[in-house]
Amino acid sequence: MNKKAILGLMVAVFIPILCYLILKYASESAVDMPRKYLLDTVVTRVEKGKMITDSVWHKTSNITLQNQLGETVSLYDKQGKIMVVDFFFTSCRSICPGLTRNMSKLQQSFLKGGNVRNKIDTSIVQFVSFTVDPEHDSVSVLKDYADRFGVNHDNWWMLTGSKDSIYRFAYEELKVDKFSEEPMSPDFVHTTRFVLLDKDRYVRGYYNGLDSTSLSKLARDIGFLMLEKDKKKKSTVFMQIIDLSWLWLIIVLAVIFFVLYMRSRRKING
Repeated sequence: MNKKAILGLMVAVFIPILCYLILKYASESAVDMPRKYLLDTVVTRVEKGKMITDSVWHKTSNITLQNQLGETVSLYDKQGKIMVVDFFFTSCRSICPGLTRNMSKLQQSFLKGGNVRNKIDTSIVQFVSFTVDPEHDSVSVLKDYADRFGVNHDNWWMLTGSKDSIYRFAYEELKVDKFSEEPMSPDFVHTTRFVLLDKDRYVRGYYNGLDSTSLSKLARDIGFLMLEKDKKKKSTVFMQIIDLSWLWLIIVLAVIFFVLYMRSRRKING
């Protein structure tokens, strides 16, 4: 095989891969990912003679309560799950029924088992509703309420337990009072806010659970977090190339066609 043929073969193999990787990484960097909220502190360090500034974001602490099925569960039981959190109480006749209906619609839009067409595992979304009236909202009361709204128990918890723990979680961990459109009493958590937590339990957004525009943004941001890379896992270009099975098939067919074409040219010239 002469030099031109070798060069043509290399082009046929590497150009499609290069183009794919460029487009893939360009599209990922163009996505406006949901920002982190709740800055804890800023630390500085010197690295190779340069001053580096790092933001330390607040990571939501764990909390253990009982769900509507009577199971003792904790936030950290759902490792690797994106979470949508809200606060309600079953005897509420104002905002809570609307919040629960909209959470139910959101749950239905992210079907358990994943979206096969888009190859996105939507089962990694966990919905969590905390009652702010745990004295009244027992496990059985929550179960009846959940059934009334068609809650899928597989990935939606309605939680009850210690009132102090729930209120401390709302105000100190999620800080719902700081991102509420209306003033909130420290003695009663009553808010329209849905809170978005990423897989590492950082707050990534606050949304009005009664506003359709805000809910659309929440659904979009959940999708973005599904695609967010896990920084703990190393991703190499080599591994990306190995995963391109469909592209390799096209390249193999192109190489076979190229070799057959060169042989036919050689016979004609011979």
